[in-house]
Formats: sequence, C-alpha cells, structure tokens
Amino acid sequence: MEMVNAWVDEAWQRSLDKTLRNTTRIGSGFPHASQDGVYQLAEPAWWTAGFWPGQLWLLYAQSGKEELRALAEACEAKLDEVLDGYVWLDHDIGFMWTLTSVANYKLTGSEASRIRGLKAANYLAARFNVKGQYIRAWNPWSEGERNEGWAIIDCCMNMPLLFWASRISGDPRYAHIAEAHLDTVLKHFIRADGSVYHIVIFDPHTGERRKAVGGQGYAPESAWSRGAAWAIYGLTLAYHHTGKDEYYQAATRVANFFLSRLPEDQVPAWDFRAPEELRSLRDTSAGSCAASGLLLLADKSEGGDAEAYRAGAVRILKSLYENYGAWDRPDEEGLILSGTSNYPQGTNIDVPLIYGDFYFVEGLARLKGYGPFYWE
Repeated sequence: MEMVNAWVDEAWQRSLDKTLRNTTRIGSGFPHASQDGVYQLAEPAWWTAGFWPGQLWLLYAQSGKEELRALAEACEAKLDEVLDGYVWLDHDIGFMWTLTSVANYKLTGSEASRIRGLKAANYLAARFNVKGQYIRAWNPWSEGERNEGWAIIDCCMNMPLLFWASRISGDPRYAHIAEAHLDTVLKHFIRADGSVYHIVIFDPHTGERRKAVGGQGYAPESAWSRGAAWAIYGLTLAYHHTGKDEYYQAATRVANFFLSRLPEDQVPAWDFRAPEELRSLRDTSAGSCAASGLLLLADKSEGGDAEAYRAGAVRILKSLYENYGAWDRPDEEGLILSGTSNYPQGTNIDVPLIYGDFYFVEGLARLKGYGPFYWE
C-alpha cells in the first residue's frame, strides 16, 4: 500500500518500545491521563479501564511478547470486581469489556473471557429505555441527582459489544437494542451539517426529547471534536455490523464535517465551534479516534470517497506521530501529547490520554493491515 511507508513502521516500533517500557511501572494498572509525565492510575470502575489492556492486546497480537498478554489478562481479571459488584456499571461497559474480554476471546478463545463478555453485554442491554429507545449513559454521581434520561454520543462505541453478543450467542435481542439506540442517535444527535450533540436528555417516562446540553463541548450547539470522532467510528461500525445504509450515510456526513474543519496540522481543536482564542487547544485523542474510524470507513467506501477518507486518516496519524509524539522524552509515559479530556470542567487539559494512545496504535495497525480489531 503506497501510503504505508517508513514512518508507519517507525511509529509502530516506537509505540511497541515505549509501551514495553511503560509496563515496568504501570503493570496491570488502569492509566487515564498523564500528569507531569506520569500516567495517573484510575480505579478499575473508571470508563477508561479497557484502553491500556486493549493497547497491550493490539501490540501482543503482532509482537507475540507474552509479557503484554499476561498484563492484559491481569487487567481483565481485576475488572471482575466491577462486573460482579454491579453498582459502578454504566454504559461504558462496552469500552471496558470489548477491549479486554472480547479481545481475549478473539485472540485466544478463552471461555472465561467469552462468559465475561456476555455478562457485560447483558448489563449493557439492561440499560435500554424502551420508551425513549436509548441506552442510559451514567448513574447518579451524587445523592439526589437524576440522570436516567441522559444519553450521549460516546455510546455509539459501546454498541459493538451488543453486536458481538448477538453473534456469539445466536440471540438477536442484543443487536435489536443496539440498532434501536443507534436509530435514536441518527434522529436526535446528528445535525444536518454533520456536527453532533454530546448529550441529549429525554423524559425517561415518556421518551420525549427534552433538550441537548453541551457536556464536554463548549456549548449545546457547538461541535465537540471527540464527539464527532465517536460518531464517525461508531456509526461506521454500526454499518459494518448491520449493513444499514443510513448508518453509512450518517458516518460520511460526520466524517466530511470533521475533515473539512481540521487546521493546517490536521489535528482537531477540542471543539470546532469554540471561540477562536480557544481553538488553538487541540484534542489529539479526537484525532486518533477519528483516524481509526476513517480507515474503517474507507474500507467500506468506494472510489474517490475511499481515497479521501484514507488520505485524511493518514494525514492525521502522520501529524500525530511527527508533531505530537513523545518518542524522545523519557520523562513522559504518554505516546501522544496534547489531549483534552474535559475542558468545561478544567480536567486533564493538554496532556496525553490513554484512549488517545490506544486509537493511535489501532490506527497504525489498520494502516499496516494488522488485526483483529475488537470492535468488529
């Protein structure tokens, strides 16, 4: 493949080498954001818990380095306390067990992992609101909080767990729920111009749409770039699993919006519609996630569209590697700098984020023709 040249091989090797170095300290922990060069370890229940083991599995699948597999399996085992403890489970079940148990099952055939994945899928399916046709996002963060009517764009990326569960079990109910949620995304989250809402609030009793709120974007009607990335990738995966053209068309609409608003260095601002003075702040995690999704979208497209999506993904990944990589910084554990986790809350701004690293490595794997990919 013409676009896959020396920089991709170099980036892959550097990602492997740095990840191996990081295993010495991180081990089977759950890194989230890097502060002062050190990945802070989160509790196993935190939504990002799957990305480090997912990265280990991606690199193990091609390198065969058993220490990576051992740590990924140790992370998965630690998540049992979350899965069986129940109270901390929310819609990010998909992120967590797709990149641990589904990955393990796909690569090793582990029966224990298959069962974990199916248990997680049952909990995720149970969050479906029949009246509103959406999967509830979060549980209450504090006493008295009511968020049972909240759904968020990120959940597109949790749906592959349900499609996997239907395929593995032979029971179509999981896929029915995933499609119903995704149909709600098409109706209420994707704007005509291809930008997306982060959070839409429904009446949990009637299912009526109440309003959209800004969430991690600048404002309700702004364009949070990681939300667009979740939509590009999640809707492309929905098309992959169902063949429904409406998912493909929505994915292309969001992809075209995203690519048309990238700055000169091809790495997105954290919000495409933030005030100009705030748009210099990047979110590399949005870039890497979108790039991996664009590569899948290119595979599902034909002719000039396929070429455009692949070329756009390559430009993003190459810029991340050359302009935002921390390859020559032994004082920094993150692979990719300048992620923005939650600007409105002022948390983890302009730092490496583990999901940014994961999707960067996954994007490289797609360019190199590696696999399998656990969402598929």
